[in-house]
Amino acid sequence: MSAENNSIVGLIIKIQRFSIQDGPGIRSTIFLKGCPLRCLWCSNPEGQNPYPELMYNELNCLPDCTLCIDRCVSNALRKVEGKVVLERASCNICGECARVCPSKALTLVGTYVRPQDTLKVVMRDREFYERSGGGVTLSGGEPLYQPDFTREILRLCKSEGIHTALDTSGYASWRTIEGILKYTDIVLYDIKHMDPHLHKEYTGVSNEVILDNLKRIAILGIPIIIRIPIIPGLNDSYENLSKAADYILKLSSVIEIDLLPYHRLGEPKYRMLGRNYPLSVLRQPDREYMRKIAEIFTQFGVKVNVIS
Repeated sequence: MSAENNSIVGLIIKIQRFSIQDGPGIRSTIFLKGCPLRCLWCSNPEGQNPYPELMYNELNCLPDCTLCIDRCVSNALRKVEGKVVLERASCNICGECARVCPSKALTLVGTYVRPQDTLKVVMRDREFYERSGGGVTLSGGEPLYQPDFTREILRLCKSEGIHTALDTSGYASWRTIEGILKYTDIVLYDIKHMDPHLHKEYTGVSNEVILDNLKRIAILGIPIIIRIPIIPGLNDSYENLSKAADYILKLSSVIEIDLLPYHRLGEPKYRMLGRNYPLSVLRQPDREYMRKIAEIFTQFGVKVNVIS
């Protein structure tokens, strides 16, 4: 085993144990904080900004409790009509209010960790990885946004014989990706839209680098699972999806396509972050709708799964 790099520190949201939808087998998924994209449908807005953030769920707030106000040194918290109000512009995100909040109405999202300490956590479930053919997945946010931490975690996992997966949008320099792929067994790769202009409109960035990197990964022969979020009215046209299917058919190492139907489970998180949800009028697709979407890919001879 090569020497550990003790100078690397990463910012993570959480480690989700016993995940079964982030690669083969039973896995531990490490969600990293920070992402260069701003997808309108993002269900994990707490993963976008590359710094800790305070989430406030006023439904959990105890009416007679003032512990957070008493602890706040920046005077960012006050009571208005019996409810705690958070002035985010004044908040220094120290997290002291969250530490004393008995009902978890206030929570600090984002923890700085070292790769070797993170490895100790995921190693607790090694037996489950070995029995199920699972392992560790790095997700986000965007793991490529913290390339040193991502590379080191994957390297440490590989040194212990643990299967590794990278869940990514692919929006990074090839030099960054190439160094990480050395320790990656499988890539879960997002395709959000085939049109570069609409991709930029919906995510904030063009897809040119993303598609180019996808081709490069396929040339290396690394197994790829394509993940496509299906967003009604935005990327679900036959023209767009048939272009995606045709493009994917030319990539020899793609083993399947996972379709992820749009949902609104992340909408409350926007409120807790003091932000507006951009797709509040969009409806969730039903099973029949997703079956028809899947048929577009199967008629091209592509293996496709609908992830619920």
